Amino acid sequence: MPSWRTTLTAAGISGTRLRDDYTHAARRVLRREPAPYLALRLLAAPPLVPWLAAGLAFMNLVDDVAETGTPAERAANLAALSERVEAALKTGDSPDPVLRAYAHAVDTRGLPAQWVSRFLEGAATAEAAFDGFAAEEDFQDYLDAYAWPGVLVFTGLQYQGGPDAEQAAGWRRFVDAAQRVDFLADLAGDLADGRLCIPRARLEEHSVTRADLEQARDTPAVRALLAAETGRARAALDATDGILDLVDPGLRPVTATMAELMAHQLTAVQRAGVTALRRDVGYGLAAPLRTLLRARALRISSRAR
Repeated sequence: MPSWRTTLTAAGISGTRLRDDYTHAARRVLRREPAPYLALRLLAAPPLVPWLAAGLAFMNLVDDVAETGTPAERAANLAALSERVEAALKTGDSPDPVLRAYAHAVDTRGLPAQWVSRFLEGAATAEAAFDGFAAEEDFQDYLDAYAWPGVLVFTGLQYQGGPDAEQAAGWRRFVDAAQRVDFLADLAGDLADGRLCIPRARLEEHSVTRADLEQARDTPAVRALLAAETGRARAALDATDGILDLVDPGLRPVTATMAELMAHQLTAVQRAGVTALRRDVGYGLAAPLRTLLRARALRISSRAR
């Protein structure tokens, strides 16, 4: 793995302040999400890593603001953040090194600003004011408003000029699967925080109440609901086949690893059954490590040919 300095140079990032900004953004990602950071550093082509690290740092920053405080505090803080982001994108400057790095990445890579504005708008509406989904249509609206642009403010930086329509649609399918798996894996924690991420209409279809889930009742109806939800997630994951054809070659090992880990986590949720209502289902340590090492070995092997 090349040093961070070499990685910055490979991306053409020069100047002490700018390199420090990208370093600050990368460290923020490392502290908050060490696994994605490690996947980027080990598997992505070095010229892409700083752009994606800045994008992930920005995505995490917005997520953190959208999920912290009372609804009124979230709204006020997101409005203030949106103003700072708009100024950074317009001038290329900001008091925040994460925003400076991200503004530089957006400008250099030519990411259309519409993805950034859509993400910020979705953070202020779909995420900050989240109160669950009435039906599948509401889940899809959530993806369109928040989760999809949230992924593209990050992954969209792999494409010079931004993603085309086919590439963007591929990531829309990917985020559909990722969000379903994430909601199922985090069921226990979300319920403890007062968030129900399964559409209420589907609870009604199975004659399951919110209290059944909150109290982790092991009933045939609850088991049937969870089996149906994991089945939907599996179908969404299957629908992401072909995403690697839409990804920059330098990011394919990372994307393949993400898909493999999603499949592993979904299998763990299926095995957990009603236990997923009592504790969140993580990746564990062994499976991600094996996946990363195998992907790293394949990447080294392909470069040696």
